[in-house]
Amino acid sequence: MKNIVKSFLSIALIASLISCEDEQDLSYLTPEGSFQILTPTSGDEVVLSATTPLNPGLSLSWEDAKYGSTPTEITYEIEIDKTGDNFDTPFTISSTTNTYITINSDALNGAVATVGLTPFSQGSIDVRIKSSVGSQSSEVQYSNVINYLVTPYSTELPKLAVAGNHQGWNPPTAPRIASSAFGATDYEGYMMLDGGFKFVAPDAVGNFNWGNTDYGDDGSFTGILVETGESDCSAVTGYYRVRANPATGTYNVAPVSWGIIGAATPTGWDSDTDLTYNPTTKKLEIASIALVPGAFKFRGNNAWSNGFDLGTVNADGFLVDGGDLTFSGPAGNYKVILDLSNPRRYTYELIAL
Repeated sequence: MKNIVKSFLSIALIASLISCEDEQDLSYLTPEGSFQILTPTSGDEVVLSATTPLNPGLSLSWEDAKYGSTPTEITYEIEIDKTGDNFDTPFTISSTTNTYITINSDALNGAVATVGLTPFSQGSIDVRIKSSVGSQSSEVQYSNVINYLVTPYSTELPKLAVAGNHQGWNPPTAPRIASSAFGATDYEGYMMLDGGFKFVAPDAVGNFNWGNTDYGDDGSFTGILVETGESDCSAVTGYYRVRANPATGTYNVAPVSWGIIGAATPTGWDSDTDLTYNPTTKKLEIASIALVPGAFKFRGNNAWSNGFDLGTVNADGFLVDGGDLTFSGPAGNYKVILDLSNPRRYTYELIAL
């Protein structure tokens, strides 16, 4: 028995010596402190534009992160946060194994919007590089932090929600009206109304809820709009063009029925063929109409010069006032769809049957 115990002890001692010898031969990855961003430098700035989305927005280069003498692939992640937020919720724009990267304008614009910069106003972000090694992203290091000034853009038009009896007084699901440009206050849109309603502004992150700034009637029901209005605005049941301007303190609801008119239609330029509102799709439709090649347009309230005249497609592909459209397809029956549900982004379709 003593011999057996001695044998086990000998084996354990040998294994221990081999283990120690192996450990002496191992090289460990040891972070050697932070590394530096080389370009850009703090205080550099950029103005982003929707017309050049692929232009460089942020071109970064940095030193190698040091992980001892053992060769290994290092992953670098580019993190940003709004200046002053101390990277409490950093946003990772991209990652690379190089020590340089270029973020295009479109990607940077989306990233700075996520961390809270305001379109068309210069804001400040902090930028840092996070390094790690291995599949488990271990041995994390961070670079120094630089400050970068960014003027972002937006292709979204500012909006107000029109919450009311027509949709259950629920701002998040209410139809919207939109201004003509960022910074403008001339809101417009089309929708069904049914009784009382109010205009609700978005909060800082774009959500529409009660508790945000809202606007109603001043109580005179003469089109005067006031913040936290004394009374709900009101309209009898129908389809309306809705306009509101909080800056001038005015609003207007104009009933409108839409039709298609022109040489391409069965009645030519003499009369309209009416469209019908579809409550499911929120669009205006004609189930079937015979069309021939020729000019046409969409006209409101069966009259000219009343402000309801959609006959031109602008450079962005949306219907705007004036002009004539042209139908150049084969003669036949078509379904017509006029979509005014997306404010200031009006479109139409002619679908062959």
